[in-house]
Amino acid sequence: MLIKYKQSYKKIAMGLLSYMPEEKDVKKLQETVQQYEETDDWQLFMWKEDDDIVGVVGLRYTENGQAELRHVCVNPSYRDEGIGKKMVQAVRGRLDQDLVASKETVQFLQVCDEHQKDILENEVH
Repeated sequence: MLIKYKQSYKKIAMGLLSYMPEEKDVKKLQETVQQYEETDDWQLFMWKEDDDIVGVVGLRYTENGQAELRHVCVNPSYRDEGIGKKMVQAVRGRLDQDLVASKETVQFLQVCDEHQKDILENEVH
């Protein structure tokens, strides 16, 4: 289940964001979380499975009306269960605009798009 980030989730969010290659440094992590907390056009969501927060997804709303996928991270214990794809699908369901990839998330978003295309093709056949 996708839930909005709250400041009480800060340590969990930092832990999950640290799985992004460019977010390894603690100072960079703190700056990233601060960006999500203080900037209106940056939004962070958490993913909850049962009672555990196991994923995080971050967006930046661009001036041209798109939502840019900045971060997608899943706890390694929950990987290969489709949680990242579920997070992207849930985020898309909340958006009134297109979801586009950042350079950090372009490959993952392509995988999600291929997965969604396969699902749609199977429903037609």
